Amino acid sequence: MKTLVIVDDEPSVLNGLRSYVDWEGQGIELIGTADDGDAGLEMIKALKPDIVLTDVQMPAMDGIRMAAEVRAVLPFTKIVFISGHNDAEYLRSALQIHAVDYLLKPIRRKELASVMGKVTGALDAEARERSRVKEMQAKLAQSLPLLRERFLLSVISDRIHPAHIREKLEFLDLTLLSASDYIVIVIMIDDVPQVLDTRSEQDKQLLSYTVLNIIQELIDKQMRGITFEKQPGEYVGILLTRQLEDGDAEGAEEVQSPEQELLLLAESIRDNLRQWLKLSVTIGVGEGVSSLPELPLSYKQARGAADQKWYLGKNRILSMDKLESAEHLRYRYEAEWSERVLTALRSGDRERTLSELEQIFARLEQNRGQGSRYAQNVSLHLILQSGQVMLELNGMSEEREQKEMEAWKQVMRQETIQDLLQYTAAYLQEVCDYSRLKRSGKASEVIERVRLLIGQRYSENLSAADIAEGVYLSPTYVRLLFKQETGETLFEYLTKVRIEQAKNLLKDPQNKLYEVCYAVGYTDPSHFSKLFKKITGCTPSAYREQLK
Repeated sequence: MKTLVIVDDEPSVLNGLRSYVDWEGQGIELIGTADDGDAGLEMIKALKPDIVLTDVQMPAMDGIRMAAEVRAVLPFTKIVFISGHNDAEYLRSALQIHAVDYLLKPIRRKELASVMGKVTGALDAEARERSRVKEMQAKLAQSLPLLRERFLLSVISDRIHPAHIREKLEFLDLTLLSASDYIVIVIMIDDVPQVLDTRSEQDKQLLSYTVLNIIQELIDKQMRGITFEKQPGEYVGILLTRQLEDGDAEGAEEVQSPEQELLLLAESIRDNLRQWLKLSVTIGVGEGVSSLPELPLSYKQARGAADQKWYLGKNRILSMDKLESAEHLRYRYEAEWSERVLTALRSGDRERTLSELEQIFARLEQNRGQGSRYAQNVSLHLILQSGQVMLELNGMSEEREQKEMEAWKQVMRQETIQDLLQYTAAYLQEVCDYSRLKRSGKASEVIERVRLLIGQRYSENLSAADIAEGVYLSPTYVRLLFKQETGETLFEYLTKVRIEQAKNLLKDPQNKLYEVCYAVGYTDPSHFSKLFKKITGCTPSAYREQLK
């Protein structure tokens, strides 16, 4: 309901408006009346009504002057004037102070209702608009972190427009970046796929929030600047390097240089993330620049330094002075390297395979100008080549094809050249194991060892990994060999052995069905019963009945 104050020096008009108008029916509450401008102004200031209905001509303070004062303190209050037919000049002045409407004396109820309807409608429209603006302002406030992040991304990505940059910094509450002399650091989580892939989306967001908080707190404590997440696992810090004031010259030798401050900050970030979040990080440091438009250069240098973990290893603080310039490849992959690895794979020689790989990667490590891509391509080529050996040995099963496809993904996820060497070596040595067994004719010997192990341990919760460990091979090749040599999978053979043992146990009526289930390695009697029926054609209880 809207509120109304009426001001008129004529008692008959004031009494008529107060007593004979159904204000409540129009959605209006009459909260006060006054008979002159001075009293009316004081009342309006105190009650803050939505609508003021006032006479134009009044002694002392007239309606025009009163309305102007009301407008100054209550800009949203709507003012409607009451005017006589001879008050044309007054009315013109009234309309100049943005009165919403006027009524001529004598006042007619129908006209009064029409004017008040327009006034209340205008008040409702303005209230909705203010609500919408307030809502938009709230949403804008909520969006400020995202807007800051977008702006900071544009700053380091060479997309910043110098026009109105100070206004943008003020709007985004980033005025600390109005200074000069900046330097960029890049903090990259090591082994980011392993760190993030095992987490839920909520946990990823929580980790990101925590990492940013730790980095920002350390920046605030030791230097000045701001940090943000560029992409999952990569955080960027824009730091302000301190400059000595003229009055600080005395004792300046005790003040740490920007380089020393930066090194201490980077060490603090690395150590705190390790201590509190068990995260290993590599930190790249760019060179100092003197303006925001130059920040992309410092970022590029910092990211380039961090990328050198491919050669120098993880959990390091790397700066531009650690980079080696190399415009061209020192070593290109030669066909003879492939031939030597192929020979080692075909002969099943693990040591020779590893030796050849180490020599190849030692050469690739010299190609620092090319980054990781060249070495990854070499690794993919070697893995593809090992598939040729498997085809020659008739060992390219569906499972092996899936493993090869997964290897292509894993190669691209390795973060250092040593990680890539270890992964590639482990993959190729599995091929060596298979090749050696097939060519030595000892595959049947391995199969017998597998059968013996299953016969001894069928009552355990055996996995392919357990069986492989028992015969000193990888799970992949144990499964592959067994399938090729026997025509059935490890799981099928293990199930067959267990069911045969269960048949023997069922011959003794003293053995309860659930005891038989547990004795042959199953923990779920219902599952055991289904497997038993699938293989024998009847349930364990029906099988026992047949024996009577």
